[in-house]
Amino acid sequence: MVATTDVLVEGVHFRQDWSSPRDVGHKAAAANLADVAAMGATPTALLVGLAAPAGLTLDWALELAEGLAAEAALVGAEVVGGDTVSSGHYGSDTDGSHAVGPVMVSVTALGDLDGRRPVLRSGARPGDLLVHAGLLGWSAAGLAALRAGRRSGPTVDAHRRPAPPYALGVVLARLGATAMMDVSDGLVQDLARLATASEVGIELDTALLPEDEEVDVQDQLTGGEDHGLVATVPSGVVLPDGVRLLGTVTPPGRHGPGLRILGTQPQGQGWTHW
Repeated sequence: MVATTDVLVEGVHFRQDWSSPRDVGHKAAAANLADVAAMGATPTALLVGLAAPAGLTLDWALELAEGLAAEAALVGAEVVGGDTVSSGHYGSDTDGSHAVGPVMVSVTALGDLDGRRPVLRSGARPGDLLVHAGLLGWSAAGLAALRAGRRSGPTVDAHRRPAPPYALGVVLARLGATAMMDVSDGLVQDLARLATASEVGIELDTALLPEDEEVDVQDQLTGGEDHGLVATVPSGVVLPDGVRLLGTVTPPGRHGPGLRILGTQPQGQGWTHW
């Protein structure tokens, strides 16, 4: 089995005026279920921790739970337990008033490997193909739209509720994927991490990125929270539907492991959660 944990904090990962509690539940579950898929496992269960400020309504919490359960159901998993706690605290102000913290949702996801070894980010080998499945840059474009005052549209939907290609994680694992991870912090940043962990070079050819009217190349290179899957596979593998070639794995360069970008260069490194 595999296990992973991710935390969403109000004001960092979501805003209540931009996302419904059901949206937050879907997003919190998706971030963790994608990590399970990226290890080549089938998600089975979620454990949820909720830190709630004073005044959070029962309806909000129930809708959050519904979103978590609905996203888990997409892969046949269930919410099996967790914990709740107040995020309020007493400050040092002279009148002793009660200060409250943000909503925080912590999710632990479990997955079944069905006897296979987990696919890590450290197994890429020179000669492998670099591939990707899922959306690139849509969540970042949606965040920009929300900041600009737009409250609807496909990219806004993608930001509120990511749609990872869960099933392709197991498919890629069975095809012999040597390394895999979900793209949570931007393609460029996460590929650099994969190259470092695997002690290899990675060449990303931006001409191979999907042509998409909804997003630009910069969003595709540095936008986070789409939770698509990036993987390295042996060169002879026939890629399944939904998986796109993006480059190759090379020996480490003169300066050691790292990412080399062919074509359009990124403006920035990627998404940070603080």
